[in-house]
Amino acid sequence: MEQTDPRPADPRTWRREPESASAGFSDLATSPFRIDRDRIAASPFFARLGGVTQVVSAGGAGLLHNRLTHSLKVAQVARAIAERINATSDSAELAAKLGGCDPDVAEAAALAHDLGHPPFGHLGEQTLDRIARHRFGLADGFEGNAQSFRIITTTDVRGPSASGLDLTTAVRAAVLKYPWARLHVPDPHPTSMAVQPRGAAEPADAPGTGASKFSAYSTELDDFAQARAPFDDRIEPWQQTVEASVMDTADDIAYAIHDLQDFHRIGVLQHAPVAAEFAGWVDHALDLAGLDDATLTAERRLPGRSLERLRRRMHAKDGWIVDDDAFTSAVARVRAELVDGLLATAFDGSIEAEQATADFSAKWTARLVDGVQVVPSPSTRTGHLTLRPAQWHEVQVLKFVHRRFVLLRPELALHQRGQASLVTTLVDALDAWLLDRDEFYRLPRRLHDLVELAQSEFTALARTSPELLIGATGEPVTGADAVRGLARGRAVVDFVASLTDKQAVTLLDGLSGRASQPWSDSFVL
Repeated sequence: MEQTDPRPADPRTWRREPESASAGFSDLATSPFRIDRDRIAASPFFARLGGVTQVVSAGGAGLLHNRLTHSLKVAQVARAIAERINATSDSAELAAKLGGCDPDVAEAAALAHDLGHPPFGHLGEQTLDRIARHRFGLADGFEGNAQSFRIITTTDVRGPSASGLDLTTAVRAAVLKYPWARLHVPDPHPTSMAVQPRGAAEPADAPGTGASKFSAYSTELDDFAQARAPFDDRIEPWQQTVEASVMDTADDIAYAIHDLQDFHRIGVLQHAPVAAEFAGWVDHALDLAGLDDATLTAERRLPGRSLERLRRRMHAKDGWIVDDDAFTSAVARVRAELVDGLLATAFDGSIEAEQATADFSAKWTARLVDGVQVVPSPSTRTGHLTLRPAQWHEVQVLKFVHRRFVLLRPELALHQRGQASLVTTLVDALDAWLLDRDEFYRLPRRLHDLVELAQSEFTALARTSPELLIGATGEPVTGADAVRGLARGRAVVDFVASLTDKQAVTLLDGLSGRASQPWSDSFVL
């Protein structure tokens, strides 16, 4: 008798687990993509984002965004963008040809996009990547986007087989912001392209180590391939799906707006220095354009120079869209509405100040969402969904203000260097515990389980795909001891990445003998 495929006709809705395995897994929704959205929202990895830094810790005051509130806002914007695309027949038709743009898929991907962020935000991500490559010899290192994909496919236990969340192919593909591995996949790899996709370039300080940003480790390549399969004949191997582009664009919009609000609210982003920078560029744009790069760098502390450096970087990286008139207009709009508007009056907690902040956010979100468009043949530097030139330039200028007047402040650097030291010391202490034969069986159960998981994964890779099992030096890894070393490193990194900021601090206090009592939530996710 001819066998029939039990899976749904639409490959976008396929899950990894057969239908029988899912039978006992109770979901509140019936739509497959709403089920995915609900599974992500119910995940403990999602809940922990409330304790993970966005830029700096809110210190419990609730004044600053954390990764959870950021993700909720990204989801809100992503759904608005997807619904806008579907409301226009031409955009909806093009999106359908490219693989689809379901609002539930976009929202689910937005909720999941930061699941893999470790304690202390991007600083923790950079520190864990360095440790993973240099201490443990993991060629994949650590990357927050790849860790998010690992969580939804492997380390979360809320799916029917206790391995990942068993999400549909469409949602898994939409989480792939950078749809390639650090090395090898796809072939040819994006690092070899003449014009590389955003994020695919090798790090300037680590040539030969693969892409700077990527969305899948070697251990998740089967799930990666399955997620991308329904889109193979619709988009290029290195391109985001339309729904991934929606999530990515929504992330940019939310980031560009709410981080500025945060630092205005706590008095870090102040009117005078920002106003001087904008006035310096507007009043002397022609003179600044005539400076050579060396002089511009030497004078970088003078007003206007940083905006001019931004303009030149945009020309160097994004010639496909950058336009000097659009840049000038973007500077003028941000100057009027942010610098001389929101920042002109210090935030004092009054109703008037709260209303001004909310109004700024609402107006800018509406304007940027209004600027989305679906294009049939995008530059390799962007996805099929992108912003129109005016809004694209405005996002770059808004993000510039945050970087120049918040991220580059020495006070933040001091704070982050301490956090990097904390993460490094915590990894050292956990690794030493794992190597202590007498204490191995008293490990936190979560860490013990992660060791066993990674051991099985790396052993399987050594047997079936040894070409993927390479160390940070690029040489193949052979021998049981070497494989165990890689597995131990991945387990420690997985464990530390699953902690909140507070859990990381509390756990290190315990391991260093500073804790006053033995019981805490540091071992429990």
